[in-house]
This record gives sequence, structure tokens and C-alpha cells, in this order.
Amino acid sequence: MTNHQMILGMHLGNGYGSQSSAWRAPGVDPANYSSFDAQVRYAQTAERGKFAFLFLPDFPGLQADVDHEAPSMTLEPMMTLAAIARATERIGLVATGSTSFTEPFNLARQFKALDVMSHGRAGWNAVTTSDPAAAANFGQALASRPDRYQRAHETIQIAQALWGSWEQDAWIKDKKTGRFADPEKIQAVNMQGGHVASRGPLPIPPSEQGQPVIFSAGGGANGLEIAGRYANGVIGATFTIDDARAQRQAYRDAAATAGRNPDEITFFAGVMPAIGKTKRAALDRRVQLAELTAASRVPYLGSMLNLHLDPSQLDEPLTAQQLAVAAPSPFDPRSPRALEVAREGWTLRDILAHGVIDYHPTPVGEASVTADHMQEWFEAGACDGFWVSIDVNEDGIDTFVDEVVPLLQERGIYHHDYDGTTLRDHLHAPAQYGLDPRLGDSTS
Repeated sequence: MTNHQMILGMHLGNGYGSQSSAWRAPGVDPANYSSFDAQVRYAQTAERGKFAFLFLPDFPGLQADVDHEAPSMTLEPMMTLAAIARATERIGLVATGSTSFTEPFNLARQFKALDVMSHGRAGWNAVTTSDPAAAANFGQALASRPDRYQRAHETIQIAQALWGSWEQDAWIKDKKTGRFADPEKIQAVNMQGGHVASRGPLPIPPSEQGQPVIFSAGGGANGLEIAGRYANGVIGATFTIDDARAQRQAYRDAAATAGRNPDEITFFAGVMPAIGKTKRAALDRRVQLAELTAASRVPYLGSMLNLHLDPSQLDEPLTAQQLAVAAPSPFDPRSPRALEVAREGWTLRDILAHGVIDYHPTPVGEASVTADHMQEWFEAGACDGFWVSIDVNEDGIDTFVDEVVPLLQERGIYHHDYDGTTLRDHLHAPAQYGLDPRLGDSTS
């Protein structure tokens, strides 16, 4: 048994759920893509489960086969979180914001306004954007990778400096003396980088947590450096305990290299639970969701197993001859799990229903199966917590909160209530206001 407790975040995307066909699921209003009321309802359920934060990925454009699938992102993350902020009290509010196409003053202003509105619950997942179609939406060509990451460093540093441009006691608001604020304590930042710049100051005083928390979800050496220098929360993408341990340690090492305490980084592994009263019921739920997409995924499943598979075999298991020559692809880390499931004798449709092509591990079965998976990873030191991606939000978030959360609480690895009021409190992140004084300023 561990002597500490896991931290949970909830993936909140398009108003339907993480499965591309969730909009067609029973009981789901197909108009939820544009329903802020639905997003608020899901957020309130996650808060009932004492989740530390909601996490809203984003992509600056339309990225979906809308003939049959809903876009995976919310209409606009900051507007969504503003609506949620007014209807919740404790849960953190984390959104992705691209450093590639947004000026640092705009990012700083939006996220700090959300932070003040929510009384210190905002977080910024600072990412670069590498899609040429996204660049075209801003009338630009895609910059080189080194330029994108240099701009990211500059943008984050300028945003943090702007966040600290009001000293914490600058706002006087004394009606008797008539002094609203002390102008000597509200200063321009005057930062100039090779890609972006800002004079400042920002017209926003500090929140209860001072300023928003930085998150990171990028990979590779550049992503590690961004996280190591600035982030307190990291969203990982791993499929085995060993890989998760290695990824978590890499981020901790990056923090140490930047002169920070590695414990300042909280690493979240992803999980995409398939929950049912039985394993067969959980699989049937996923089979129904994949009704229109399963056949199109068979060829890719074949590439994962180094086999030529045809959709005509969708409702049959692999033959003895196929199993004899099947081997996991070295190019997809999900392949060993796909082969493991295939060897259990499931049909191709059921293999896919096990989530072997999903972008995080998928425990399948009763709520205890998901709780066991999370406990095993957590106690093995593979993560500090999880970001949970629910298949169908309409009923799946309630199921997780009502069935999985109590099991984690009974096992002593998840809290029964919030310990604080801000996102920094939830993450046990250190106080910070303005730029981190331990980091050199590369923008001036």
C-alpha cells in the first residue's frame, strides 16, 4: 500500500466522449456538440468525484471525418471553461493553448482572466502546433521545428512575466482614500524575443493561486525541455508500466536539469476504461460504439500484428495459421497488447473493442478491473495519477464516479475530498508568481 494518493484529471472534449461514435450512443443528445449545458453537467459530475482538474485538448481548426464522426475537440476551450467556472467550485480548469499562432499577451490575458474568474483554478497546456492546415487557418506557413520551440519558450516566459506584472499587493481598492491601485507596483515587462514580444503590463491582478499552472503534453527532446523548465503537470501517453516509469523519470530528470525539484512535476498516465457489469457487457458497449468504424480499422490491426487482415474476417478470430506467424509491430507500442488479446481467441471485432487501437490503455470489465489497473500502475511508480478519458460522457462519467472512485477510496489511494481550493493545491505545486527566478530569461 502506498503512503500517498493518486491525483485524477478528466478529459473533456466534444460534449460526447472519447469514442468517435459517442454522439450516436443511446441516451445521448446528438446536439451536445454545441451544448455548454452538457459540458457543465459533465464537469459537475467530475467535481463530485473530486477530480483535480478537467483537461480540454484543442486543435485550431476542423480535424475530423465529419461525414460520420463528430470533431473530437470542444467548440472553443476557453469559452467552455468560462461556462464551467461559473457552475463549479473546486475542480481545476486546464485548456490547451498553442504558442505557435497566438500572441503571448492574448494567452496571458485569457488564462489569467479564467484564473481570476475561477478563484485560482486555471491551467495552461502550452503546446506548439505542427499541422500545416492549422497554420493556413492563420494565413501562415508552418515554421521549422526549432523556430516553433524557440517561440514556445519565448511565449511561455513572456506570459509568466505578464502574469506577475501586478505585484501581489498592487490592488489597493480603498474606497475611503480613493486609491484603486498602486501604479508603482504595476510594471511593464518590456520583453523582446526573436519571435514574439510584449510591453505589458497585463490589466489583471493576481488570483488566489497567483497565476495559472503550466501543463505540458508534448514529447521528444523539445517537449521534455518545455516541461522540465515550466510545467507542474504532464499528460503522458504510455502503454506499459515500464514505459510509463521511463517517461515519468525523463520528465523528472528534465526538471532537475532545469534547476527545479523533480517533485514539482506531476505525471499523469492516460486510461480509457470500458466498464460494464461483465466483461461481455463492456465489450458489447464498445462494439456498438464501433459499429460504423470497426471494418475500416481491420487493415491497421493487421499491420499491428504483421498480418494481412480483411474486413470479411471481422466476426472471426485469427486462425491457427495466422496466430503462428503473428508478431507485434515494432512501430506501434500498442501492438504487444493487441497480440495478447488476439491470442485469447476473440473475434477481430472484439479485439478492437478491447481498445487496442485507442490512444491509452483500456481496462475492460467491471469497475474493479479499471480500479485494479490504476492501482497497479500507481503503486508501481508508473505515474502520480491519471487523466481519465470516458467513452460516452452522458453515462460514463457517472459510472466512473459512482463505481470506480469508491473502490480507489476504499483502497486508500484516492482522497475523499479536496484538500484545498486552487489547482496548485490539488497538484501540490509550489507557489509561483511571475517568471520562475531559477530559470534564465532567453527572450531579452
